[in-house]
Amino acid sequence: MDIIIQGIKEGFLLVWSMDPKIIQITLVSLQVSLSALFIAACLGIPIGAALALKDMPGRRLFLNITYTFMGLPPVLAGLIVYLVLTTRGPLGQFQLLFTPAAMICAQILLAFPIICGLTARTVMAQRQEVYDTAVTLGASRRQAAWAIIRESRMGIIAALTTALGRLVAEVGAVMLVGGNIEGSTRVLTTSIVLETRMGEDSRAIGIGIILLVISFSIILIINLLEKRSFKNDTGIQVT
Repeated sequence: MDIIIQGIKEGFLLVWSMDPKIIQITLVSLQVSLSALFIAACLGIPIGAALALKDMPGRRLFLNITYTFMGLPPVLAGLIVYLVLTTRGPLGQFQLLFTPAAMICAQILLAFPIICGLTARTVMAQRQEVYDTAVTLGASRRQAAWAIIRESRMGIIAALTTALGRLVAEVGAVMLVGGNIEGSTRVLTTSIVLETRMGEDSRAIGIGIILLVISFSIILIINLLEKRSFKNDTGIQVT
């Protein structure tokens, strides 16, 4: 119990003192996770929506593969990216291994199936009802499809939130392809592992608290945007 209390104090002291190392590690964490989330969203949302709206050959197979990869073990994702980026791999010439770019690639591999799969499921849940209503009101097929996506935005936001939660807390994949290099690829989660191995339990808990605060702040912002969107569309005050 004393270690936990000391860790909480350590966390507040780290934040209050604006420790340069912690700031640098925090910025790398945000850069990697948010970049991966953005790229995965740009790919996953349109692909997931297309899979839900169009009956195309291999659609069910692709969806089943996507749902399977939603539970992809982080270490396996890191191993896949490692084998691709190593000097003997197909992209070894770019020398991306043990850089933030490699960590972003690993996290994209983790986030894409979550965003794509959950987007497909939420759009399919809205598909028939919204499509019939839109067509009845005289909408074209494209307008009807856009209406379905708009009505599915809460589920899409939930998909982004779920993916972000996994990325921020991820350690295995980023350590495998990033190497936990100080000043370059060290992030909050790998710092917790390092401090624990060094016997600095209080400092590890303190860094963990910083990680929780960042995660809470990002999720809070997403929820506020979700409530504002709901309020603008319905005129109902959400509390």
